[in-house]
Amino acid sequence: MRESILLRSAAALLQIYILITFANAFTTVTVSHVDNIALRRPTQQSPLRMATTRLLMAKITEKEASSAIDKVVRALQKDKEANQELGRLSKTNNILGFGSPRPGIIAVRFNASFQKGGMGRSAIPLPFGLGQSNKAEGRGTMVGQVKASVDANTGKVLDVSVFRDLGYGRSFNLKV
Repeated sequence: MRESILLRSAAALLQIYILITFANAFTTVTVSHVDNIALRRPTQQSPLRMATTRLLMAKITEKEASSAIDKVVRALQKDKEANQELGRLSKTNNILGFGSPRPGIIAVRFNASFQKGGMGRSAIPLPFGLGQSNKAEGRGTMVGQVKASVDANTGKVLDVSVFRDLGYGRSFNLKV
């Protein structure tokens, strides 16, 4: 009986220790007074100072994200393999998100329209027997989700993936 109570209290103390440790993991704390004398060195006269580090995420502005998206679009338009497999990138539809997962890296995600194959022209007859119109109607267009990483300092495209059907099927990875 005593052993189970001791085991439970030891487990509870361990849980509290872990909770306190992880709760203060990413905040900066400076301890100037420590009551436990055993932690100090015998020759040290000043109080023990202990500091933990704070995790800082880099902030990305909309302008930086827009320039990163432009560089990714240019890289996809220049690549022959991307044009052959996906089609010509005609426009970006909407920006889904941007940020900085690691310092010096800009990550962007956006939807883009790729046009592959025919002209996408309709054969609508013109009035007065003037022939047929050459109006684009958007046939042969595929919208894919583009996920890319760009170096913030140099502007070099590091990684590009295009998901054709929201990532559930085939995707295209640009070789950079």
